[in-house]
Amino acid sequence: MPRLIVFDVNETLSDMAPLRDRFEDVDLPPHAAETWFSGLLRDGFALTVTGANPSFAALARASLVVMLHSAVSGRSPDDLDRAADHVLDGLRSLSMHPDVAPGLLALHDRGHRLVTLSNGSADVADTLLAEAGVRGVVERVLSVEDAPRWTPAPEAYGYALDVCGVDDPAEATLVAVHPWDLHGAHEAGLRTAWISRSAQRYPDHFATPDLVATSVEDLADQLA
Repeated sequence: MPRLIVFDVNETLSDMAPLRDRFEDVDLPPHAAETWFSGLLRDGFALTVTGANPSFAALARASLVVMLHSAVSGRSPDDLDRAADHVLDGLRSLSMHPDVAPGLLALHDRGHRLVTLSNGSADVADTLLAEAGVRGVVERVLSVEDAPRWTPAPEAYGYALDVCGVDDPAEATLVAVHPWDLHGAHEAGLRTAWISRSAQRYPDHFATPDLVATSVEDLADQLA
């Protein structure tokens, strides 16, 4: 039984599918939402590996403006800014996957300490939890903005453990949909739980997660 359960936020808790509509609104194909988010993470990882700790919001905007400029010619800087604002407003107004709130409540009722750790803004995560009515069961909303580096760097997980007063990493479990995040947590000594929301196979080149669940509710049932 983990003493502390650390949840990733983007895609693990938040449903990012509505962003596809926002991309269509600014004359980009819906699938560009996934391409943009993957590129954003890639650039963030590259910067953090070379010693920086970039702002997620600033990097999200910059990478989006590059995509908009490349895809739609003739746009003025003001048009690019307005289009980027429209997409990023959607990122800030996402809702949770339907399994998340009942799963968090079940975990809390069974005595688990719950926190979130995101490469994104703590304010965005805080709003997401509050609007779902579960902010009260999450002890802390953490962001790597206050850590030395982004996940999956070990310092990011170490920051979360230090803030929560957990000395032994094995007493904490990271929950995420991203195999790269779970691998990073494993290398930092945490236990891991993969939320597998699709038919995607877990990559063999990453450390195998300790638990595999189809939803946060399923995770709560397994830990029970």
